[in-house]
Amino acid sequence: MAADLVDRAAIAADLERARSEFHRLLASTAPDEWAAPTNGTRWTNEQLLFHMVFGYMVVQRLLPLVRVFGRLPDRGSKAFARLLDAATTPFHAVNYHGSRAAARVYNRRRMGAKLDRVIAALQARLARESEASLHQGMHFPTRWDPYFRAWMTLEDVYRYPGRHFDHHARQLTITNPG
Repeated sequence: MAADLVDRAAIAADLERARSEFHRLLASTAPDEWAAPTNGTRWTNEQLLFHMVFGYMVVQRLLPLVRVFGRLPDRGSKAFARLLDAATTPFHAVNYHGSRAAARVYNRRRMGAKLDRVIAALQARLARESEASLHQGMHFPTRWDPYFRAWMTLEDVYRYPGRHFDHHARQLTITNPG
C-alpha cells in the first residue's frame, strides 16, 4: 500500500503563519512586558519568545538525525531514544538555562531576524525533500517534550515546531499580542 502524499503546502503555510505571528508578538510587546514572568514557565516573555524560536532551530538539527536513523535498523533509534529519555533531567536544565542565556544574544532586537532565516531554510529544505524521505522516521524521547511522540517521521518533525510555538504562545503574558 502506498503512503499518503505529504501536504507540503500545509506545512509551509504553518511555518509562515508562525513567522508572521511571531513578528506580531514582537511588535506588540510593551517595553515593560519583556521582563515580565510568563504563565506556567520560569522564563520571562523575552526568554520564552527566544525559546519559541529555538524550537525551529532544533528542527534544523533533528532533520539530518531522522534521515540517518531512518536508514538504520529500528533498534538503533529505539536505543538512542531510551538513552535520551534517561537524560531528561539534565536536558530540562540545559533547555531552561540555555534559553535564558541565548535570549541575551538573540534578544528582542535579533530574534525576529533569526526566526526569518531559520524558517526560510526550513521552507527551502522542505521543498527539496523527496516524498520517501518525508515518510522516514525514528523513535523519539517522549519525556523531553509533550509534542514528541514515540515514533516520528520527517513529516512529523516539520510539523512539530508549530505545535511547540502555539503551546508557548499561550504562556506569554503580553497584553495585546497583535
